[in-house]
Amino acid sequence: MFSHIFVSVSDFDRALNFYRPVMDSLGVEMRFCEPDKPWAGWHSADGERPFFVICKPHDGQPHHSGNGQMVAFAAASRAAVRVTHQVALANGGTCEGLPGLRPQYHANYYGAYFRDPDGNKFCVACHVPTLDGS
Repeated sequence: MFSHIFVSVSDFDRALNFYRPVMDSLGVEMRFCEPDKPWAGWHSADGERPFFVICKPHDGQPHHSGNGQMVAFAAASRAAVRVTHQVALANGGTCEGLPGLRPQYHANYYGAYFRDPDGNKFCVACHVPTLDGS
C-alpha cells in the first residue's frame, strides 16, 4: 500500500540517535544514511518498499509535528512491542500509552504509543494472538 513514509525532524543527529535503536529493536534494516543531505531510511523485511525515512523538512521551514497524525510499526510479538517502547523512551521518546491490549480495536491488538524527540507520534503494534499471554 505504501511506497514510503517521511517524518520530518528538527535535529537530524538527535533523530538518528533515536531511530537507530528503535528500528534495531524491530529488526528493521537501515537502507541508507546521508547526514550531508540530511536523511536516512529503513526498508521492509524483504529489502523492498515501503521505506521509512527521516529528514529535515524539504521546504527549509521549521519542523512541526502534526496533531492526529501517527505512524504505526508492526511488531512480530508482544515482547517486541514492550522492548521497542522501552527503547524509544530510553532514547529520548515520551510515552503516549503503555504496552497493552487494546480490545476496542480487535481482540488481539497489543500496542504501545510514544513520541519521538520532535513530537511525532508513533505506535508499535502486534496483531498476533498468543497462547501463553505474553
